[in-house]
Amino acid sequence: MSTWPDAAHGPEATAYAEVPPVGEGAHDKAERASLGELVGDISAGLSTLLRQEVELAKAEARESATRAGKAAGQFGAAALAAWMTLLFLSLAVWEWLSSAMESRGWAAIVVMAVWGIVAAIFAMVGRRTTRQIQGMPRTTETAKRVPDALMGNEEAR
Repeated sequence: MSTWPDAAHGPEATAYAEVPPVGEGAHDKAERASLGELVGDISAGLSTLLRQEVELAKAEARESATRAGKAAGQFGAAALAAWMTLLFLSLAVWEWLSSAMESRGWAAIVVMAVWGIVAAIFAMVGRRTTRQIQGMPRTTETAKRVPDALMGNEEAR
């Protein structure tokens, strides 16, 4: 219903929406309201629900993407450390076989061992971070409730 005066019919033809009494129940409103008002209320409620679901999905996607980014960085660090392990292992073997001084070869093996430990630590941390990625559990759970809510059975789940 319009709340603005209709210039074509004058102020006496203006219709004003009734203000519902405080504490009015859904059944009272359903008996009093027109079909258009009821459809409008349902549409507004559904629109709000869907908007909230989209916002929840965005928030969960951002959280999962952040964790995935961290895990990717940790795996990248593990890959670099593993590459350094192979590099120093190769240098150690080369140095050990080609040098008459064994101390240079053993020093390279020690460096290689340190890089191997670093690679193992980064790999374990990256694996643990990857296991913490859960996707969008809250969005999935609330999305399951939408059909019941549309039917008026919010408490069914």
